[in-house]
Amino acid sequence: MPVLKDILYKVSLQSVSGNMDTDIASLAFDSRKVVKGSAFVAVVGTQVDGHEYIGQAIQAGASVVVCEQLPADLDEKVAYVAVKDSAQALGIMASNFYTKPSEKMTLVGVTGTNGKTTCATLLFQLFRELGYNAGLLSTVENKINDEVLEATHTTPDAITINKLLAQMLAKGCTHCFMEVSSHAIVQHRVAGLAFNGAFFTNLSHEHLDYHKTFDEYIKAKKQLFDVLPSTAFALTNADDKRGRVMLQNTKATKFKYALKSMADFKTKVLSNTLQGLELDINGQNVWFRLIGDFNAYNLTAVFATASIMGEDEGEVLQHLSNLNPAPGRFEQVITDTGITAIVDYSHTPDALENVLNTIKEFRTGNEKVITVVGCGGNRDKEKRPVMARIACDFSDKVVLTSDNPRDEEPNAIIEDMQKGVSPTNFKKTLVVADRKEAIKAASSMAQPTDIILVAGKGHETYQEIKGERFPFDDREILNEMLTLIHKQN
Repeated sequence: MPVLKDILYKVSLQSVSGNMDTDIASLAFDSRKVVKGSAFVAVVGTQVDGHEYIGQAIQAGASVVVCEQLPADLDEKVAYVAVKDSAQALGIMASNFYTKPSEKMTLVGVTGTNGKTTCATLLFQLFRELGYNAGLLSTVENKINDEVLEATHTTPDAITINKLLAQMLAKGCTHCFMEVSSHAIVQHRVAGLAFNGAFFTNLSHEHLDYHKTFDEYIKAKKQLFDVLPSTAFALTNADDKRGRVMLQNTKATKFKYALKSMADFKTKVLSNTLQGLELDINGQNVWFRLIGDFNAYNLTAVFATASIMGEDEGEVLQHLSNLNPAPGRFEQVITDTGITAIVDYSHTPDALENVLNTIKEFRTGNEKVITVVGCGGNRDKEKRPVMARIACDFSDKVVLTSDNPRDEEPNAIIEDMQKGVSPTNFKKTLVVADRKEAIKAASSMAQPTDIILVAGKGHETYQEIKGERFPFDDREILNEMLTLIHKQN
C-alpha cells in the first residue's frame, strides 16, 4: 500500500500537516466513494466544489485531505495537504498511486474537434493487427485488448485513466491510444501522464459554452502539445490554419500531414465512393473501406503516427485498408429498401458539412437527400442556427428534431436552430421534436435511391432528457422505421 509522501511526489505543495507516512488505501475526489484510509482530494468543479464535502469525506474514513483552502477546524487524526491546484494535484497523485503506468507503455493522445474517435480507434485496431497488446480510451468505448469496457466520457477522470492504464499493463499492453478532450486538458485530467506523442486533427466551432471564446478553446488544445517532452512526437494537420499554432511551443519532434499543403505525410484522394476511398498516401496507391475526405485526413494521420513510431509503412497500409470506421461514424444502415441510410455523430457545424459534402459527391442528381438533425441541450447555443443552415444548404429536406435535450425544452432548442433557416429554405424544413417520430417522418418521405442522414448522436444508445438517460439508438430506429414503412408500401 503506498504512503502519502510517495503519492505526493512532484505535486506542488503549499503546506503539509500530519503524518506523511500514512498508508493510502485509495484516492477519491467524490466523498461518496471514500473508504477507510482514502486520500480525499477536494476539487473545484464546474458544478460542485469538493471543499464543501471535506467533512463528509472524513466521516466516511478519509485519513488524508488534499485541498486548496484548509478547513477552519482541523481534525487531529487527519493529514492535511494544501496545494495551489487540487485538480492538477489529483492527476499527479493518481499517476503515483498506480505506480506511473503511462511511463511503462507507449501512450499516444489524439485531440481536435472532429476525428478523435475514428483516429484513436483506427490506431488501436491497427496495432492489434500488427500483433501488439494495446488499450483504447475513447468516446465510444474503452478497450483492453479484446475486452470492452463502457466509456462515460471522451476522456475519463484522472483516477480512472490511471487505473485503466494499470489494468492494461497487467494484461500485457505495450501501447495505449486515447482521445484527449479540451475539457480534460483544462480540468487537468491528463496531468501526470507521460505521452510519447500526440496529434491534432482539426478545430471548429464547439464547446464554447465551456471555453467561452474560440481563442480559449484553441489554447486548451494547445496545452497538450506544450507539455510534450523532447523525446515525444507532435503531429499536426497542416491544412487546418490552427495546426501550426499547436506546434509553436512544443519541445517534441514536429511532423505535419495534409491533403492540400506541403507536409511530411501527403495524401491525394483518387476516388471517393460509397464503397470506400482510393488514396495516394506518400506515393503509395491504396483502397480503404472508409468514406469521405474527412476520413482521408484521419487515415493519413493514423498512417503518419504509425510511421513515426517506426512501423513498416507497407504493412501499416495493408492492415489499414481492411479496417472499418468507428461505430456511428458515417455508418450505413443496411436495408433492402433501396434507400441509402447513414447515421453519423456529426454534432458540430464542421462535421455536419463534411458529411453532407461527402454525400454530395455520391449524388447523381436524381435522388433526394433527407437530413434529420438536432442540437444538444445545455451546450453551445451559437452553433444551433449554423447547424440548421448547413443542413438546409446541402439537403433537399430537413427534419429538425431533438438530440439530447438534457435540461432544456426541445422546442426551445429547435427555435434557436430555425434562426439559421433562410426564407428560401423554410419550405424544405419540417419540425418534429420527438426524435423517433422525426426519423419515421424522414423514412416516410424517402423513395428508393434517396439518401437519409440521421446526424448528431452516432454511436450513442441513449437520449438524455431531464437528467435521465432513455434507451435510444439511431441505427436501430432508422432500420425499424424503414423496414416498417416500406413493408406497408
